[in-house]
Parts: sequence; C-alpha cells; structure tokens
Amino acid sequence: MRKVAGSKAVEVVDLVKRFGRFTAVDRLSFEVGQGEIFGFLGPNGAGKSTTIKMLTGLLRPTSGRGLVLGFDMARQSYKIRAAIGYMSQKFSLYDDLRVKENIEFFGRIYGLSGRRLHSARDWVLSLAGLKGQEERLTRELPAGVKQRLALGCASLHQPRILFLDEPTAGVDPRARRRFWEFIYHLADQGVTIFVTTHYLDEAEYCHRLGLIQGGRLAALGTPRQLKETSGPKGLLAVEAADPLAVLGALKAAAQVREATLFGLTIHASLDDPSPEETARAILAHAGLEARRIRSISPSLEDVFISLIGRERH
Repeated sequence: MRKVAGSKAVEVVDLVKRFGRFTAVDRLSFEVGQGEIFGFLGPNGAGKSTTIKMLTGLLRPTSGRGLVLGFDMARQSYKIRAAIGYMSQKFSLYDDLRVKENIEFFGRIYGLSGRRLHSARDWVLSLAGLKGQEERLTRELPAGVKQRLALGCASLHQPRILFLDEPTAGVDPRARRRFWEFIYHLADQGVTIFVTTHYLDEAEYCHRLGLIQGGRLAALGTPRQLKETSGPKGLLAVEAADPLAVLGALKAAAQVREATLFGLTIHASLDDPSPEETARAILAHAGLEARRIRSISPSLEDVFISLIGRERH
C-alpha cells in the first residue's frame, strides 16, 4: 500500500461528546496523515458514528479540539463540509433517479457545471464500472455497484478527505473487494480516507487503525503493530469433536484469560509458560480431548476481541 506523505488531515485532542448524562465520546485524541487510509473500528455504540459526525461538522463537540484539513470543527464546520466527501451507513442516493441523474444532481450540489460536471460524471462512471449504464434506474443496481456509485458521487468535487461510515455493510465479499480497489485508487491520488467498518478483513487494507470502545481509544497503530503488541499472549488454536464442551471447560479454567469460538475452532489465550500442555491437562481433567492444539499468532479479530474484553472489565 502506498501512503502519501504530508501534513495532518485530521487532528483530535481530548474530544468529548455528551448527550445528557451519557458520554458517547470520552477524551478522544488521535491524528490522521494526509493521504492515509485510516480505519476506525469498534463495536456498535462505541462512538464511531458520533465521532465522524463531529469531524464532518454535523455535531458540535461538548469539549475538546478537532481540526479537519486545518479547519476547526466547532467554529469552521461550513468550511469543512465544503472540503470533504461523506458517505453514510445508509445508501445515500435516490433510487428513483437514473444513474446519470444521481451523478448530475450531486455534482450540481457541489457546484459543478458544464465541462467540469461532464468530466466528473465520466470519471465516476468509469471507476464505478457503469459505463454504458447511465440510463439504468439506480434501484436496479446490485448493492455493491450502488455503493461504488455512492462513493463516486461523494468524490465528484475531488475532496481532500473522504469520511466513509460503514460503506460496505450488507455487500457481498466480491463487491467489497472491488469497492476497496476504488478506495485505493483515490488514496493513490492523495485523498485521505477515514473509514469505519465491522469487517476485520477490510481493516487489514488500512495504513493504520484506531480501535474505540466506550467512547475511548483502546488501541492505535498499523495492523501489524496491533497484532504484535495488543493481541492476546499464549494464543492457541484448539480443534475438538465437541467444541462447545471444550470451550466451556477452557473458559472455566483459571489459567485461561480468554476463549472464543471461531467457526469450529477455539482460540484460547493462556497465562502459562507451557500453554499447550496446560490446555491438554485442563481438558483431560474435564474428561475431554482435543484433536489438535497448536500455537498461533493473533489475527486482528483476536486483537479486537481481546481489547474489547479488557475494556469491558
């Protein structure tokens, strides 16, 4: 992945957002470099969408400081909105308009006309793979194509930063891959991408990740850094004929910090210098046996589960 060097696109210091007595975002601080693909991860209700709404000028922060492209989010939100692109979780285009009508509508909202609009429309059609389909009703498009069209419309005015809030929710894996090819193309042109996602395989595509839980930043770094420094230690993959029974036995053992089912395989983290031998002893004591136990390196999913579990406790 090529990262474009440059100044800060986003700078957040001690950002807080409260709704009455509820604190949605709690003293959040981080930076995003120009041209970076920054993934913002967290469970539902962690504060991801609230943070994006503050960064895009849709919500005023309760306290703290935030700059987007050098503009203050509390005092210069109108300048931020003119300089960014935003794609929300919900499909944002008009289903009853044709493809070219959606592009032209949003292009005019962004102040494009004449040759500029015509050129931008051709660019979106090409990148979204919709050349020759300009007359199709948008509601007839597959979900993945709709999302690429929505991303193209959010990029019509060539914004310096794109905020994408769960852009591939409900899209099949093949369509998600093509969507990310589109994102890479934009990042290669120097566009900063700030993206939230529930898909941890997508998080691997990001230059850096911020993991938020309970409105607070739980971890920050590259995917590799997070796996090396924030993942569970002494991690085992356990395969057994009765994975649920084995999972229960491991969870009940004092030496096991965490145990989670991944398909039919259990990932267990043990606080022990000989985790494999200890795991076999735990299962033998419970009258159970594993087909296979092996040490593994943590995945981003292991990191996510481990960090979220720590925060909740």
